[in-house]
Amino acid sequence: MHQPMGADDKMEDADAWKAELEQAREEKNRFFVSDMQSPIPPAKWRKFGGLEYFPPDPEYYFEVELKEHSDKAITEVNDSKGNARRYIRWGEFKFELNGQVHAVQAFKTDESEQRLFIPFRDSTSGTETYGAGRYLDLEEDLNFIDGKWVLDFNRAYNPWCAYNVNFACPMVPPENWLDIPIKAGEKAYQK
Repeated sequence: MHQPMGADDKMEDADAWKAELEQAREEKNRFFVSDMQSPIPPAKWRKFGGLEYFPPDPEYYFEVELKEHSDKAITEVNDSKGNARRYIRWGEFKFELNGQVHAVQAFKTDESEQRLFIPFRDSTSGTETYGAGRYLDLEEDLNFIDGKWVLDFNRAYNPWCAYNVNFACPMVPPENWLDIPIKAGEKAYQK
């Protein structure tokens, strides 16, 4: 387990991390109002004022090891349309926040997939953030560095059903319901 980025880290690293995060947020806003794949219907692009985020906070950035499950059970998760989706319960990440250790499960849809999917809810769900929870996607080629995964809650995002009811989004399994606030990443979408 690794502590979040702290004061001992080089300031230029924290500055580069923050600049890259803010650039990704700007690119997502542009995508939402310019691409036909956007969950925001084109008729609503003019009124779209951008997504809201918590300010970048290095306290929610972790470099952690994945404890891969030896028995990778299949978990069925309902989506927002009531359909059952199957996921492989791949492993667990533990991280320390405010002096307490917390854990989230990471899932895959297929054994060969190079991406880990982490749906989670926290105590901000339904107030400051989307009520059904948020997601993190970890790509092996981007988020796996020197034997550890980058678990950065500043990159937490809303599922597309938060913007458009026509999308079906996986619900968060109860084992990933955190009893703490994760004041990082995307906030609730104000329609």
